[in-house]
Amino acid sequence: MAIRVGVQADSQDECAEGLALLVDAGFVPVMLPKLLTDRRWMARAVPAPTTKAPVDDRGPGVSG
Repeated sequence: MAIRVGVQADSQDECAEGLALLVDAGFVPVMLPKLLTDRRWMARAVPAPTTKAPVDDRGPGVSG
């Protein structure tokens, strides 16, 4: 499941402020504020990746 959060605003400054709030909440920007064709600004963010160790799913007894 992919989680994406969007900010939609009437100005570039408002959009940047909304994106900054998401970054403060632990999200990572994936699309900086961009003017859309309908004269609205949009930005997107995703949850920050976790720092968990990778899972070795090759099964028991398998080395390197």
